[in-house]
Amino acid sequence: MPELESFSLDPASPSDWSAVRAQGHRMLDDLFDHLAQIRERPVWQPIPAEVRAAFDAPLPAAPVALAEAHGRFMTQVLPYAVGNTHPRFMGWVHGGGTVEGMLAEMLAAGLNANLGGRDQMPLEVERQIVRWMRDLFAFPATAGGLLVTGSSMANLIGVLVARTRALGVGSRETGVADPSLGRPLVAYTAASAHGCVAQAFAISGLGTQALRHVPVDADHRMDLVALESLIAADRAAGLRPFLVVGTAGTVDTGAVDDLDALATVAERQQMWFHVDGAFGALGMLAPEIAPRLRGIERADSIALDFHKWGQVPYDAGFILVRDQADQLAAFASPAAYLARHPRGLAAGSPWPCDLGPDLSRGFRALKVWFTLVTHGTERLGAAIGHSCRLAQRLKDRIDAHPLLERLAPVALNIVCFRYADPASGLSAAQVDRLNTELVADLQESGIAVPSTTTVGGRTAIRVALVNHRTVASDLDVLLDAVLRLGARRVRLAATTRLPDPSFPLETTP
Repeated sequence: MPELESFSLDPASPSDWSAVRAQGHRMLDDLFDHLAQIRERPVWQPIPAEVRAAFDAPLPAAPVALAEAHGRFMTQVLPYAVGNTHPRFMGWVHGGGTVEGMLAEMLAAGLNANLGGRDQMPLEVERQIVRWMRDLFAFPATAGGLLVTGSSMANLIGVLVARTRALGVGSRETGVADPSLGRPLVAYTAASAHGCVAQAFAISGLGTQALRHVPVDADHRMDLVALESLIAADRAAGLRPFLVVGTAGTVDTGAVDDLDALATVAERQQMWFHVDGAFGALGMLAPEIAPRLRGIERADSIALDFHKWGQVPYDAGFILVRDQADQLAAFASPAAYLARHPRGLAAGSPWPCDLGPDLSRGFRALKVWFTLVTHGTERLGAAIGHSCRLAQRLKDRIDAHPLLERLAPVALNIVCFRYADPASGLSAAQVDRLNTELVADLQESGIAVPSTTTVGGRTAIRVALVNHRTVASDLDVLLDAVLRLGARRVRLAATTRLPDPSFPLETTP
């Protein structure tokens, strides 16, 4: 069949490699220019209706030129992204990425390796990352790990491994409701923990009612007395406490639970100790931050993200388990098409598909490896320490200003505050609405992107300092804009006599 010999799927098999090469260089140069000139751009801008509508087109039957597709990306996608490469993106705990990581993604895509298994060198790169993390957290040689999409998946894996350890491997067949497995399982985490922990319980079949949300103290850390009391009450009620989840860097305020004390409780109660260290765990790279994480080395498992404080491009989460045998017990499954052999491509067992739910996996490890080796842990640690010092500087400026009120302690790199003019005459509810709208004003202005959260029942402007490009002057720009736009909202509320300050406000800088 001669037509099969001549068929090709462009651009996988270009007819003109020189043209593709030239276009590829233009695409790469455009990204270099974008990052090099990032400060000249708005942090974020609303998507025009016509741009959004352009992506409501039908499935294309005919091809378009690569240059045309690239042009659409440059005009219709790149200007309207979330903006976390910008130094004044401070809204959520998003890393800024690195050029080296971006280039590694290109290499990984060109290789197109599936890291579910098989005997291939990309897996050795991932195993190198596992060994590095094992050493960073002082885990034993028995430890295993896995690169995943993010800490939501890593925390889910941690819960599943702990569940299987508690119920036995047989529970994978009979299910968690098997009455022969004994008393129902219950677990504990702080009320300030990330919602993905509760989501893990919903997905795992244990149910969110099996997760106790322990009250927090004045520093937003898990209250240890309350924890012990809940454990005792559950045991008395005939339940089986099996897991405690500590947090290294809460999403709202950046608080770090007393991990050492939690490890002691878990050990005494014979419970699995898991740490959600989504962004905070990598504080181990910074000498001034690492002491605050004392006890993390005693965890049975740790979830973290390289794409946050590690500055690796999205997505790059990680789960580290003290004993890889527990991971294998939770996930390894025999299948004829996954048969192993001591020789050939089927060698190299165990495979990543034995350690988590995914069989198809991208080469995430390459961008992590590139970022670590091209920057080194000292430089990455310095960036982490720098972000925490910036947070303290922001805290000091807020505390010194009569129109700004800080709402939580600053433990790491997250600062929660609000604009509150005592002379405005606004009610508490109106102040909350004003700050909610003020954050939207800031975002739409393109000046800076903070976010909102709730602290002590009050709406807070939340500033998360994660991007390695952020410097002190960026904080000054943010606060100047908060004060300027906040004052305009108060003035307009007074002159228009509106009870609700959530009216539109022209925010052109």
